[in-house]
Amino acid sequence: MAIQTATSGNLETISNIVLAKTRYTAESAAPCKNLIEHFTLGSGQKQLTIPKSGSISFDNLTDGVDIADSKDLSISTTDLTTGEVGGKFIITDKLAKQFNEDVFSMIGRLAGDAQARKVDKDIIALFAALNGGTSLGASGNPFGLTQAFGVAAHAQSNMFPNPVYIVQHPIPLMQLNKSGAAVGATYYAGIIGENEDLLRRFFGIQINGVNMFWDANIVVDGSSDAVGAIFSKNAMAFLESKDWGVERERDASLRAWEVVYVADYGVFEIDDTYGAPMTYAAAALATTT
Repeated sequence: MAIQTATSGNLETISNIVLAKTRYTAESAAPCKNLIEHFTLGSGQKQLTIPKSGSISFDNLTDGVDIADSKDLSISTTDLTTGEVGGKFIITDKLAKQFNEDVFSMIGRLAGDAQARKVDKDIIALFAALNGGTSLGASGNPFGLTQAFGVAAHAQSNMFPNPVYIVQHPIPLMQLNKSGAAVGATYYAGIIGENEDLLRRFFGIQINGVNMFWDANIVVDGSSDAVGAIFSKNAMAFLESKDWGVERERDASLRAWEVVYVADYGVFEIDDTYGAPMTYAAAALATTT
């Protein structure tokens, strides 16, 4: 009887195909990671401590009179740590023997989607706690031009550091686009920076200098509402200790190889005052006249 065994060279080729497709898909599958701060834990580091200083003000001075008051920086810190995330595929000897590049590209695409979706949902889970948990908008409220200018004004009046973004479910943004089209709102105002190509496909509209992006990973709740957020890039952070990597392990009794994906990262709220959740209606739009 012929023995079907995947050679290490064959497994290496398979793994390279899967990894290449995974990385490409993960980089272009979800917007949130590209809109927040990124930090990396160095070798031997257990956590990263982020300092924040309160604001200070200067006083009027009188000629010849010494400055009497010193300013307190009021520094506070936030400690960030990471945790492991991962999963595995089983590649049987039979599948590897039949080696089909399309099949392994599909596996890579699925892995990339899973990675991107996991990170994206972790960041979305932070939205509700921004602004002390006080949401802009309300259940059942449509997201139109008036509301869009209102949330942009909230960011500007509370001095969110630039750049400022809105991330919301596609349906509220489509409602906004419908109302914005009538008055010539900007549909692509340019996203400057290294992530421009990755973010372009998620871009919805720009209002008052705030770029807005759709994200289908935001859940529509039982009241047909979606909770997105407006936030400064400085409001949240992605901390990475280990990028997504892959290891192979032989399972002889299964006649297969386990391909294991593991990353070590965390997502965090850095400054509660630099963002706010946004609750708006997300009932399905009419698809008939």
